Amino acid sequence: MSKKWIFRELPPEEEVNLLANELKIDKVLATLLIQRNVKTFEEAHTFFRPELQKLHDPFLMKDMDKAVLRIERAFRKREKILIYGDYDVDGTTAIALVYGVLHTFHPYLDYYAPDRYQEGYGISQKAIDWAKSENFSLIIALDCGIKSMELVDYAYNLGIDFIICDHHIPAEILPKAVAILDPKRPDCDYPFKELSGCGIGFKLMQAFCIHNELPLERLYDFLDLVVVSIASDLVSIKGENRILAYNGLAKLNQNPRIGLKALIDIAGFGKDAYLEISNLVFTIGPRINAVGRMAHAKQAIELLTIHNKSDADKFANIINQINLERRDLDNISTQEAFDMIEENIAKGNNPKSHILFKADWHGGIVGIMASRCVDKFYKPTIILNAHDEERITGSGRSIHSFNMHEALEYCADLLIDFGGHHQAVGLTLKKENLDKFIEKYNEYVEKTLVETDYLLKPLDVDFKINFDEITPKFFRILKQFSPFGPDNMRPVFMSENIIVHHLQVLKEKHLKFTAKQLNNHNSFVIIAFNMADFYPKLLDASYINICYSIEENHFQGKTNLQLRIKDIDVFKNEALKIED
Repeated sequence: MSKKWIFRELPPEEEVNLLANELKIDKVLATLLIQRNVKTFEEAHTFFRPELQKLHDPFLMKDMDKAVLRIERAFRKREKILIYGDYDVDGTTAIALVYGVLHTFHPYLDYYAPDRYQEGYGISQKAIDWAKSENFSLIIALDCGIKSMELVDYAYNLGIDFIICDHHIPAEILPKAVAILDPKRPDCDYPFKELSGCGIGFKLMQAFCIHNELPLERLYDFLDLVVVSIASDLVSIKGENRILAYNGLAKLNQNPRIGLKALIDIAGFGKDAYLEISNLVFTIGPRINAVGRMAHAKQAIELLTIHNKSDADKFANIINQINLERRDLDNISTQEAFDMIEENIAKGNNPKSHILFKADWHGGIVGIMASRCVDKFYKPTIILNAHDEERITGSGRSIHSFNMHEALEYCADLLIDFGGHHQAVGLTLKKENLDKFIEKYNEYVEKTLVETDYLLKPLDVDFKINFDEITPKFFRILKQFSPFGPDNMRPVFMSENIIVHHLQVLKEKHLKFTAKQLNNHNSFVIIAFNMADFYPKLLDASYINICYSIEENHFQGKTNLQLRIKDIDVFKNEALKIED
């Protein structure tokens, strides 16, 4: 699919010159910093040195004092506390963190993650009934609960209090919990709003440690869990999350907990590998997520809380096997979805958004399938399966310019339940309402989504540079922009007038070649993943323009810079465009 190159706005030249002089760096790097809202020496120091001492006071969060006092009361009265969390990476890491901190002080403690298929997302009545039967009087809910008004009331009537730690947008009415920790509450003045669910759990434990004068180093030992949640939940990596992610990656690479180390090893990372956010997003996170999708999240929590290496290796093997099964099922089902879309297109039916239903698709992978369909066809996509004989469930993923949550709100009268946000949703409806839902959803799409929103997939480009600007010093500083992720993506550059040499296809789907820029001494090895379709075009190209990121390639003990292609613009039988 063709991409639309969108260049980020360049800051005023005098602002760039001032920062470049202050930091003694070149103007390209100064521009990249200002584009990331880093405009002064002090802001740059904070950006490049994300110190734990700069974390916000946790008691700035609404209800934090109430939450800590309720936990301490439970300790004094020897009440049983249940640590409850969602079944995905964010929820399981949050459970492992809070349980890991508190169980060293309080023996009357257990954890619980709901069954994805029997209980569904969030707080479940089954869990509350079990907690009552086991004499729990306090539930700490992590990464869920902000909209569970009726169930929190139900628990209260049974003598069970709730502390809710959530990062989702609340409804107008809040649950009647003892404490609700959510920076997105309208009445919460906490200065950073984009914490993960595990991040909220971390802030609760930070407050607990401060109030009880416990060394924070004990809490910092859990930062490897926090960074896995930040990466996997795709939250913003700026502000407080940058501090947590930066230090979490250091912990993960230097001395990870036994369970995560077992998972890293079985994923095939060598002993000298340095894991980045992208490795967590695409390799570690999916393995943890697979357990909640295909089996039960309890196995993931056991791995993350384990202290015995042999047991950790055993659980990591189990989880890896579950992920392999998930991957095989994902590949088969996703290809079925692709075939359905392409068959519709071949028939002349090419809607602005895709809704696909197949009864036997596995409910644990429909979200992944929807994401892959959006990646391939760049249209909002909803994948549905049969939950039982009466209900259909599914997940949707969207493109940047279409708010899928608002689309479901438009169809709310036909849905049993739905939730999510702008680009990712989940939904449940009665089987008898499927046709009506599809009709009404498409009605909303038709009047909301314009053709220009999806004909070209956008590619954000930071800056146009020449090859001679890519020096070892330039890359050493660029590396310090990491960790990369939402709101601080790895910079994408554009270079013009590139001549292709030594073109080859790798594994029938990737491209590798050497790139030389006109009137420039530097040349670079280029890697273009999943872009073999460009091979015949590049054979006939007079020259190309490229968008790419810069990375290191480690091979046989040597390290070299290489460029990873994001998109290529091919010019055939044309003279090179030489700028004066």
